[in-house]
Amino acid sequence: MLKSHSCAELRKKDVGRKVTLAGWVHRRRDHGGIAFIDLRDSSGIVQVVFNPQIWPQAYQVAGSLRHEYVIQVVGEIVSRPEGTENPKLATGEIEVIVEKAVIFNASETPPFYINEDIEIEESLCLKSRYLYLRRPRMRDNIVLRHRVIKFIRDFLDARGFIEVETPILIKSTPEGARDYLVPSRLNPGKFYALPQSPQQLKQLLMVAGVEKYFQIAKCFRDEDLRADRQPEFTQLDLEMSFVEENDILQLMEELFTSLVETVRPEMRVLRPFPRFSYGEVMERYGTDKPDVRFGLELKDLSDIAAQTDFAVFRSAVAMGGRVKGICVPGCAHYSRRQLDELISLARTCGVEGLTTVSLSGETAALDKVKSAAAKYLTSAQLKDICDRLEARPGDLLLIVAAKPELADKALGELRGEMAKRLGLADANLLALAFVVDFPLLEWSETTGCWESMHHPFTAPRQEDIPLLDTEPAKAHAHHYDVVCNGCELGSGSIRMHKRELQEKIFKLLGYSQEEIEGRFGHFLTALEYGAPPHGGIAIGLDRLVMLLAGEQTIREVIAFPKNQNAVDVMFDAPSYVDKNQLDELNLKLKHEILRQPQNDRV
Repeated sequence: MLKSHSCAELRKKDVGRKVTLAGWVHRRRDHGGIAFIDLRDSSGIVQVVFNPQIWPQAYQVAGSLRHEYVIQVVGEIVSRPEGTENPKLATGEIEVIVEKAVIFNASETPPFYINEDIEIEESLCLKSRYLYLRRPRMRDNIVLRHRVIKFIRDFLDARGFIEVETPILIKSTPEGARDYLVPSRLNPGKFYALPQSPQQLKQLLMVAGVEKYFQIAKCFRDEDLRADRQPEFTQLDLEMSFVEENDILQLMEELFTSLVETVRPEMRVLRPFPRFSYGEVMERYGTDKPDVRFGLELKDLSDIAAQTDFAVFRSAVAMGGRVKGICVPGCAHYSRRQLDELISLARTCGVEGLTTVSLSGETAALDKVKSAAAKYLTSAQLKDICDRLEARPGDLLLIVAAKPELADKALGELRGEMAKRLGLADANLLALAFVVDFPLLEWSETTGCWESMHHPFTAPRQEDIPLLDTEPAKAHAHHYDVVCNGCELGSGSIRMHKRELQEKIFKLLGYSQEEIEGRFGHFLTALEYGAPPHGGIAIGLDRLVMLLAGEQTIREVIAFPKNQNAVDVMFDAPSYVDKNQLDELNLKLKHEILRQPQNDRV
């Protein structure tokens, strides 16, 4: 080895020991003719000292050192002089007096600071990802990701699970997003698909008698990206035989609680995890992935609103809509500009507007209320609204009148926005919760047929199976989500293990018998050979690590992510390919690519 120790492992007990260290120049300071270098490797930082009075030859080398030079030093560990210790570093009580130094490699000036965690343009940090990953915060995120995955593997192994790898090249299946397709050279005109998840494969493993399966699985979805989405992502995929819904939820609660206690003990997890029905979270929070670290719950005001003279409220209720609102404490002072910002945010959710009520005085005093609706309300009606929303003087009421789903969506967004502005969410609390009792199906006005609320392999609740023939909209699924701090961490369900029921669902979804046999024949045949009752769940590991690391996007916990346009700007991928590659695959581009050909590339 070119080094005897890692930088961050040295402590005061090591004083007097000679060591050989290697790493990068993180920071340089010169005081009184002495050079102080913060030397960084993958473990952390230690201060090394070049003193010309003690080791002049080493000091000569120090004169040429710049940020990110790769060096090796040999020296003795000493205690730092009293008063110069650095409590921010694990190695802050000691330093290394360098007697010999070697430059392994020089470095160009980096395009951004590596030793300062200041924000930089995303395209730059993706273009020079190998430099961005040198930042201590990013190093810590990658190490955290490793520890999370290792813990999960050990946890499940101790409970009898086995990890089974499943294929990456599979058949295109309906999973809710577009597939990434891969043309087959050996089978012209045919395509593989990259898996959106190993859904059918893990169920087939249950038919195969595996009973307890898991996989740290790579998945691929061609969908519009956002802060918590990437075209390729990693999930914990898990399936179990002979289980009921509660068995899987209890296992997940134990896994998450133990995981946080082990890898992020400074964070808190509340137990037991609350369980909400889908209808309840939509009613109270306006979203199926609620952040329950704070209140600001939605309240239905429709019965009160219908009795007012405010046409916006009355017409919404008359047309089957809802009038709902939230109370934001202490924000009655909001300016016109601030209120307009909230109105604009509401409109992005599809509603026509937002009614704001600023309570600058007593809640029932109409003359102390600032609102376009005030003159259409009686004092009694205003008091009823304030009582329903538990409002006090100084509070701001945000009220939406719209179709139920639009009202919930708008207020859910406003709830999250106001929590950010007021700092209501505890950053050290992971408020995990389960959402259950989802509808099995939803009607699509676009396609004119039923669609799975999640995916077509989710079993209906046993008592709701008769509804499939009469009122499919009322059937509930054996489905469950794990949510945390406003983020959906994962989804799962009890599956259908009998062919008849699975085939019935496919038909409800509008598949013809020919399509069923072509797409799912292999799977339906497998169910005829003693398929056990089974269920599972998939947890988004990128999102989980993001929350544990306190980051705002999963790109900060993935080593080499894509940008918002699904482009790898470091490799310049996707990119053009040689024409002969397309010829080998029997592919021809439909439209001429407006690009000057280079070396016969298209």
